[in-house]
Amino acid sequence: MLLSCITVLGNRRFFSLCKPLTRTVTVSPVTRPFPGRLHHVSPRISCQPPTGSVHSCHGGPRVCSGASALQPAAVRTHQLHTSAPVRALPAPLIWMVLKPLQKFMAIILGRSIRKWWAALPDNRRQLMREWAWQRRWHLAAWTGVAMVILSLLLLTHLDETPVTGRTRLLVFSRENYMELAALMSEEYMEAFGKMLLPVTDPRHKVVEQLVQHLAERNKDIPEMSDVTWSVQVVQSPIINAFVLPNGNVFMFTGMLEAVEDVHQLSIVLGHEMAHALLGHTAEQASLSHVVDFLSLILLTAIWAVCPRDSLALLVQWVQNKLTQLMFNHPYSRRLEAEADQVGMLLAAKACADVRTGPVFWQQMEIREQLTGETTLPEWLSTHPSHRNRSAQLDRLIPQALDLRERCLCPALPASDPRVRFSKSVRTLLDQEKREPVRTSKHHLSHSLNLLPIGASVPQTPFTASLNLDEKRKGSVPVRKADEAVPVPTPAEQNEPQHRVHITS
Repeated sequence: MLLSCITVLGNRRFFSLCKPLTRTVTVSPVTRPFPGRLHHVSPRISCQPPTGSVHSCHGGPRVCSGASALQPAAVRTHQLHTSAPVRALPAPLIWMVLKPLQKFMAIILGRSIRKWWAALPDNRRQLMREWAWQRRWHLAAWTGVAMVILSLLLLTHLDETPVTGRTRLLVFSRENYMELAALMSEEYMEAFGKMLLPVTDPRHKVVEQLVQHLAERNKDIPEMSDVTWSVQVVQSPIINAFVLPNGNVFMFTGMLEAVEDVHQLSIVLGHEMAHALLGHTAEQASLSHVVDFLSLILLTAIWAVCPRDSLALLVQWVQNKLTQLMFNHPYSRRLEAEADQVGMLLAAKACADVRTGPVFWQQMEIREQLTGETTLPEWLSTHPSHRNRSAQLDRLIPQALDLRERCLCPALPASDPRVRFSKSVRTLLDQEKREPVRTSKHHLSHSLNLLPIGASVPQTPFTASLNLDEKRKGSVPVRKADEAVPVPTPAEQNEPQHRVHITS
C-alpha cells in the first residue's frame, strides 16, 4: 500500500490538473425508449403519476415521470493563471500514506513505554501504581471527556445515504474522493492499456448504451445527474465489473460472457452504479479511518503490555483479524447488500426483467460447484455468498415488479425465468446422477452450457435490441423500430473459458 501511494505521489501529473481520458466515452443523456424518472421524496424509489413527456407504449400514450424538471448544470468558470496551479493532496490519499506510518509510530511508542517501565526500580513502580489509584476518578473523568468529544466529532460527520435514507458516518467528503478517483482512473487506464476495447467494438457499445439507458431512466436522482458516466471494457476472462466514484465504469469481457441476456447485465450495472450513487467508497473509507484510529490506542497498549516482541506480534495479528471479521467484512457485506437492493430498483426503472437477478447468482453458485472452485465462507468474505444474494434479490422481486408496473413498462412474459432455471437445474442434476462416470472436469465445464437462462427469457423489444449472446441464440430481429434501442449485436468473440468469481 505504501509503495503504491509513493508511486502515485511520484507521478508528475499528480500536481497538475487531471488530463481528460482519451479512451473515456462520456455518456450523454439522450431520449431513450420507455422514458422515465424517479421521484425521490422518501427513502424509496417510486414512480409518480405522469407529468412529463409522453411515449407511445403498447396501445396508447404512457409516461413514467414524477420528478421535477432537471436543474440546469452549474456553469464553471476558469480563472486565468500565469502558471500551473498546485493542487492540494486529496485527504483520502494523505490518510492512505500516513496509515502505515501511524501504526509504526504506535508500535514504537508502546515498545518504548514497555522498556521504560521495565527499567524502573520496584519502589518507583509501586509509587506510580499508588498515584494512579488515588487519582483513578480524575483519570476516569478525563477519559469520559475524551469520549464525549470524540462522539461529538462523529455526530458532526453524520450523513444521510441517497435513495435509502440510511444514516451513516462520512469523514471524507465526496469532493475529496472525486479528486482521488480522477487519479485512480488514470492509473487504471495505464494499467489496462491495450486490454481496453475500442469504442467502436460492439461489446463496448452495448455496455455504453445500457449505462446510458439506466442513467436516463433514473436521472431525477441528484447523484445520478451529478455524475458523468463513462464506460471502459477490458478484454479479460475475469468475471468482474467495478465503478469508480467519478462514474467511470470498468466492465470485463468475462462478465459479458457470464451474463446470459441484457436483463442480467442491467442488474449487474445497476449494482455497480448504485455503489457510486450511494458513495460507498467514501463511506467504507470513513469507517476504516475511525476503526484504525481506535486501533492505534489498542495497538499501543498491546506493545506496552506484552512482555516480548514475539507475543506482541501475535496479539497484533489476532487484533487485525478480529477487526476485519467484526467490523470491516460485515460492513462491506452490508454495503454490497444495499447496492444489490438499489441496483435492482434502478434496473426495474429501466424496464429490465428483474426476475433474472436471482437467477444470475444461482448460476454463479452452480458454476462454482461444477468447476470445483474454492470459495471462502461468507463470514470470511467482503461479499455476501451467491446463495444469500440470490435470496435477497428474490425477496425484492415483488417491490421491483410493482415499481416496474407503476412506471408503465412493457408487460413481462408470463414465463418466469426462475421457474425455467430451476427445471434446467433439476434436469442437469438428474443427468449427473444417471451418468456419474462422466463427471470429469471437461464434462462439468460442458454442463455449464446446459444452464442457459437466456433461452428461458422470451425475447422482448428490450432484449432483442441488446442481445449479448449471439453465440447461443444468434441475431434476434427487432419487432418494431420504435420499440428498441438500436444497438449493434456483438460479433462472435473467441474468449478464454477460464472463469473466476465476482470480486466487485
